[in-house]
Amino acid sequence: MKQSSLMKVAGVGALALSLAACSGGGTPAPAPSQSESAAPQGGGELVIWMDQNRADALTDVVATFEEETGTTVEVVVQDFDSIDENLTTQAPSGEGPDVIVGAHDWIGKLAQNGVIAPVELGDTAGDFQEIAVNAMTFEGSTYGVPVSIENIALVRNTDLAPEAPATWDELVSSGQAAVDAGSAEFPLLVGIDPNNADPYHLYPLQASFGGPVFGINEDGSYDADDLQLGNEGNVAFAQALGQWSAEGIINPNISQDIAKEQFASGASPYTITGPWNLSAFQEAGVNYAVSEIPSAGGEPATPFVGVQGFMVSAYANNPIVASQFLTEYIAGEEAQTAIYETGQRAPALTSAFEAAQSNEDVAAFGEVGAAGVPMPNIPEMGLLWEDWGVAEGQIIAQQGGDPATVWTTMADKIQSSLDG
Repeated sequence: MKQSSLMKVAGVGALALSLAACSGGGTPAPAPSQSESAAPQGGGELVIWMDQNRADALTDVVATFEEETGTTVEVVVQDFDSIDENLTTQAPSGEGPDVIVGAHDWIGKLAQNGVIAPVELGDTAGDFQEIAVNAMTFEGSTYGVPVSIENIALVRNTDLAPEAPATWDELVSSGQAAVDAGSAEFPLLVGIDPNNADPYHLYPLQASFGGPVFGINEDGSYDADDLQLGNEGNVAFAQALGQWSAEGIINPNISQDIAKEQFASGASPYTITGPWNLSAFQEAGVNYAVSEIPSAGGEPATPFVGVQGFMVSAYANNPIVASQFLTEYIAGEEAQTAIYETGQRAPALTSAFEAAQSNEDVAAFGEVGAAGVPMPNIPEMGLLWEDWGVAEGQIIAQQGGDPATVWTTMADKIQSSLDG
């Protein structure tokens, strides 16, 4: 094998994947031995499921991998949001891929269904941002190599709001002052689904009231047996949400698309959003800055942090080569930087993230995300979203009565679902 042109993570080629892989018939084969997995030789065929964004970013990396290992790579482009379900239904029959790209909050369900295999990062885990590795970990095992980190923050129009608000009250008052002066139409833009609200975008405000979703185990993982959604802080948030709606701060008629379009047109000094909308603001010529979301309830307004990474199917036909691709190429700085440059999400590899700090947006979102919490990746999280969102939607629309009652009813219903 000739010298790689990639800036590989030191020692990563010696990593072992703890795989339960398929040898072709849909039945998981034994995991490779340590000697086999410590020095993979490449070759054969590797099937990778990726979205178009990642496929475009990794064209050169895949070509280098093919040339250096003699492996034939088939990249199958899929809609990102469909990859987890397609893996679950197709992998056991032998129709699935060797490798997928996916979101860390899929991991609990995919691992529970037995369709992804753990990755033993070893000492090289320290080469990645800690929150990225934590997010990719479920029940003590790490499932994949993280590549991207994303979270929401406060984006402000610096022509309308030259300074970042230090408090929530300051944000509201300055936003309303801009409306009263006729320079803005909305004090704040937060995209809301009229029926299901948006617990993800509202969570930092909820967290600032001391309103977590689940309790935390000693090892930092989420405790599915400790639902916190109905605690005192969360109820206080529900009451505040009702007040913000009555005051026009949170508008049930503003969807995500409308929020993006309106902020791009200069209709508000503030919006709560993620890096995925920055290109629209740039194209519109908006002068903006990114900063932390100020606390509304007295505690830090910590956003959920999402991590995306590459995972190995438990039914992979070529598990050893899949290991090599992840640990020697996807974990390398060239791949991590290419994905960042295409998608504008902060790299998970620390060296790539540090190199990206010259981008003020990446640095700012990264600083906010560093204080955030990983989106829960436990399977039980799937039982929360619908009822949680519906309750927020009712409160924002001022339907269903007292916000505290709506909220506690929702929390009791979810607890019943968790109890089975």
